[in-house]
Amino acid sequence: MTTHGIGGSTAEAELAALKLWPNPAPAITAAERAQRMAHAQALMAEIGADAIIVGAGPSLRYFTGVGWNATERLVAMILPRVGGPVMICPRFELGSLEASLGIEAPIRLWEEHESPYALTATALADLGVKTLAIDPALPFFAFDGLKLAAPGVTTVNGAPVIDGCRMIKSPAELALMSQAKAMTLEVHRRAARILREGITTTAVRRFIDQAHRALGADDGSSFCAVQCGVASAYPHGLPGEQRLAKGEIVLIDTGCKVQGYNSDITRTYVFGDPSAEQRRVWDVEKKAQAAAFAAVKPGVPCEEIDAVARRVLEAAGYGPDYALPGLPHRTGHGIGLAIHEAPYLVRGDKTPLAPGMCFSNEPMIVLPETFGVRLEDHFYVTAEGAAWFTEPQPSLDEPFSERN
Repeated sequence: MTTHGIGGSTAEAELAALKLWPNPAPAITAAERAQRMAHAQALMAEIGADAIIVGAGPSLRYFTGVGWNATERLVAMILPRVGGPVMICPRFELGSLEASLGIEAPIRLWEEHESPYALTATALADLGVKTLAIDPALPFFAFDGLKLAAPGVTTVNGAPVIDGCRMIKSPAELALMSQAKAMTLEVHRRAARILREGITTTAVRRFIDQAHRALGADDGSSFCAVQCGVASAYPHGLPGEQRLAKGEIVLIDTGCKVQGYNSDITRTYVFGDPSAEQRRVWDVEKKAQAAAFAAVKPGVPCEEIDAVARRVLEAAGYGPDYALPGLPHRTGHGIGLAIHEAPYLVRGDKTPLAPGMCFSNEPMIVLPETFGVRLEDHFYVTAEGAAWFTEPQPSLDEPFSERN
């Protein structure tokens, strides 16, 4: 049976039918950011920290609304265990920071020839900080600069604070993530329609980026992998361009951001008539993904979800463990303001599942030098179990139903 919903259209026609997403999810409020900082302060008390420093990146956006990436110039927030935050910023960036800042906070500024670490050390002394929790994503050179500038300050790992806050999503965060994932699934549907024999992976990636932009994603595609045939046997693809041929597996993994919150969805289907082997592998992958989803309950260790998926694969003759043919990586990752964030559905992560946690579910099957099948959807944990953000792919022959 030929796969339905694949081909028959053009990039121009599909893009012309797209418009900005209706009823976009509301932005994170200042009140919610204040709740986040209060939670962080409570977690600081548990690890004996007087303050935490958070550098540019997803965690700074989480607490302050400032969506900047880390560079060689220190931009950071110091949040004391008692009292309000203080921002550290280059003076020439003041206007941009003020335009981005979603909280009220004094800003301490440094000139290009000055040491931001000396300035930070003075701020820590003014706040009476003796023990400082470090954002685990803070670059080493910034950590080293702080250690040299403030030798009397003891440092501790701030991961229990950062992860303790970010791994449980609020209703507002879930709404933003739901929008991002729905947008990406719509892009997937339309990308499948533009496929034709000989189309290049570059052309498909370009369309996917343009489609994400047309729907109103932050900056088009946040990433995009388009893999055909043998390239699908490599979890993150192969370098170079491929041209689509009849009978080949098509694996597309892409996502976007909405107000910084990520989507990340993979669909796998066949361009033309699936072979018996393609169908068999796809069916096992579908079963493993469904089993992982069904095993989700509050209190279950994250690693158990990985184990459940692997048991399905091993019963079908794949593995064991990471051996190929089989699943060469973890079953899933947390997702939010970072596309991969704690906790993880992998052996050794004993974090108990809790309502509000969000994960990918993607127990890929790789047949070396042949093809691979990955079905990736995301779920969030509820009091009863798990709920899909997007409905999984219905079948190999019908990749996109009316609902998805």
